[in-house]
Amino acid sequence: MSVPVTNEIRREIERRRTFAIISHPDAGKTTLTEKLLLYGGALREAGAVRAQKATRHATSDWLELEKQRGISVSSSVLHFEFDEHRVNILDTPGHADFSEDTYRTLMAADSAVMLIDAARGVEPQTRKLCEVCKLRKIPIFTFVNKMDRHGRDPLDIMGEIEEVLGMDVVPVNWPVGAGSDFRGVYDRLDRRLVTFSGGDHGTHRVDETVVAGEPDSEAVMEAMGPFAQDALDGLELLEGAGAEFDTELVASGLQTPMFFGSALTNFGVHPFLERFLEMAPGPMPRVSAGEPVDPVERPFSGFVFKIQANMDPDHRDRIAFVRICSGHFVKGLQTSHVRTGKSIRLTNSTLLMGKDRADVDEAFAGDVVGLFDPGLFRIGDTLADEKKIVFAGIPIFAPESYMRVEVAGVQKRKALEKGIGQLVQEGVVQLFSDPEGGSASWILGAMGPLQFDVMKHRLKSEYGVDLTLSSLPYTLARWPQAGFDPEDFKYSERIRVVHDRDGNWALLAQSPWDFDRLLERNESLELAETPDPSLFESAH
Repeated sequence: MSVPVTNEIRREIERRRTFAIISHPDAGKTTLTEKLLLYGGALREAGAVRAQKATRHATSDWLELEKQRGISVSSSVLHFEFDEHRVNILDTPGHADFSEDTYRTLMAADSAVMLIDAARGVEPQTRKLCEVCKLRKIPIFTFVNKMDRHGRDPLDIMGEIEEVLGMDVVPVNWPVGAGSDFRGVYDRLDRRLVTFSGGDHGTHRVDETVVAGEPDSEAVMEAMGPFAQDALDGLELLEGAGAEFDTELVASGLQTPMFFGSALTNFGVHPFLERFLEMAPGPMPRVSAGEPVDPVERPFSGFVFKIQANMDPDHRDRIAFVRICSGHFVKGLQTSHVRTGKSIRLTNSTLLMGKDRADVDEAFAGDVVGLFDPGLFRIGDTLADEKKIVFAGIPIFAPESYMRVEVAGVQKRKALEKGIGQLVQEGVVQLFSDPEGGSASWILGAMGPLQFDVMKHRLKSEYGVDLTLSSLPYTLARWPQAGFDPEDFKYSERIRVVHDRDGNWALLAQSPWDFDRLLERNESLELAETPDPSLFESAH
């Protein structure tokens, strides 16, 4: 069903750019996010994020634990206006232990910026996140960071991305100098050199000098100084053998545009932001029942990709993060909560900026709004004016680390149950239990041990509960498919049969070998890596 669309609504939707930044830990992701906010006018001054020594903390890092450790452990939403674009940044944790939160947030993005450390190249977490982006058909743009330090040859980094990630690389600009001598980039599309100076060590915008001309022109060569020949050699090689930019190949994940810069010093951040917003897609159609939902022509729809409680210690509330997929959101909107079939009015809506929020009266496809959640919403829920719209849910990944909850020593049992229930709803951890074992048999699963630290910290600070956990030997989970009955198959003591939080059967094992043996002894058994494998097959 299409709806009458005003020119204003169409313009507002088409100017949205909603993207996530992905990287391996310590590649500079939070620093780049902060510098984009600086250039977007959302910050007057930026401060480097340097572990526990930082006197200031990034706008996107708001949890107390993040400030203590100097790392991002929770996704956040940030926004600003730039060159007639409405920019929505979905800042994600870089640490592998929090990758599930990143996977969920990527579901709400229309594109991704892949941050590469100029010295380290492609790292394991970058590779995993890139695979998820390609699976979800999310275009990837590459920013090679830390050019203020001496790193690897740019051609070497290009070759590694092509070999390891399976994408052609098209440099949009090319670095001039490196390390303390990094002075600028040559824009291959506009045929101009941009050099940088000032910026007060990255706390303010840098000064830019533009010299138009071909790389071998006298003016450009002179501005490049002693680095002219190296830059010219690289550019000539690209012109002769490099791939050409192709919008369709970028959209299909077969090609990635590449930029160079330093988020720490701000050198190259502004040229990247300008060009990226030109190239990146606006709100993309989402799929419901195999059919694309046009973001402009269809009425309001969206889905919940994150739930966060107690963002503000003074207001013990719970916020559902909703990515608007189509249409125009207006405060007080009457719409359908598809999973329950209930008609609900969206009266308490906020625009999120890290932990800060402001009342929002309207928003458009591409935006993310926060809705007050009385306990109604679950991650993956669809909200839509058209009841037939149901967006694919968000996949649950098998945990790789497991702990038993020691309930006996906990004095505040009700607070414990409420707190664990809340954190499980948020996706901080996954919950398993022995059949008919109740809370005394609770097992928590996570992608890594740091997630358990976050949970214990939040239970203590938000619910007043000191939680004791004991480690378990399991390293992976699998979900048996239709018709499973634990009485009908043979398994060793190394495998544990449990229920997940939705009552589905799940099997925990100590190694892949255990599952290989299990399948050999039970030929009719089928195992999946997620409770609902069909979610991986749903198109973006």
